[in-house]
Amino acid sequence: MMGVLEPRIVLLHGVGLDRSMWETFRAVCDRPTLALDLPGHGAQPPLREPQTLESLAQHVMSRLPEGPVHLVGFSLGALIAQYIARFAPARVLTLTSVNSVCRRTAEESEAVARRLDTAGTEFAAGVDLAIERWFPKASTSVPAQRIAAVRQVLARSDIQSYLHAYRVFAHGDQEIGPELGDITAPALAITGSDDPGSTPEMSHRLGRAMPDCRVVVVPHARHMLPIENAPALADALTTLIDNPKRMNRD
Repeated sequence: MMGVLEPRIVLLHGVGLDRSMWETFRAVCDRPTLALDLPGHGAQPPLREPQTLESLAQHVMSRLPEGPVHLVGFSLGALIAQYIARFAPARVLTLTSVNSVCRRTAEESEAVARRLDTAGTEFAAGVDLAIERWFPKASTSVPAQRIAAVRQVLARSDIQSYLHAYRVFAHGDQEIGPELGDITAPALAITGSDDPGSTPEMSHRLGRAMPDCRVVVVPHARHMLPIENAPALADALTTLIDNPKRMNRD
């Protein structure tokens, strides 16, 4: 008699990246995983029309494996994962939001709007700024070859796809924010203590907004937590999966 297959962990990346960003995490995670390319990224066809959080989520849902999954989203992927957990709850066993924005303040919205305004005309400079923001030379411990691989993926982005996706990232928290209280899946919000964009306060907002959400802030980590400290993310996710109903708020 064949055993029951363990539900998969499905991994969703952020804007301008692809499924390869999860390689470091998958190497330390002892559970079955599936990393998907978001629409307009990696091996997926480019985006040639404006998108919404709903349209991106529907595209991802069409490629999820059968049965409910442990859904893990990073940055834009986290907003998509939250949308799926809210509107297709039968597909989601647990929800993990990694370095996620949440209900940006006016000042936070202005900051992301400024980056969006220059993304199409100063893309190369934006890549440099993003890499320095994610992996500051003075403090990062991430190997140079891993940073170079992330830079290469980001630099070869289809710019039109990038802009369509980034607009969703810039405004998607407003779309899903009012719905967070109706997410029923056991959830985890995790970020780095030094993430300047997806801040610890934003993870705490998620923790307060969802009925069953624990919050973890990883010390000395910035935005690229799945690369900077994959073991910390794997440990927190394993705890959620193995103890989905045990609250552990920070």
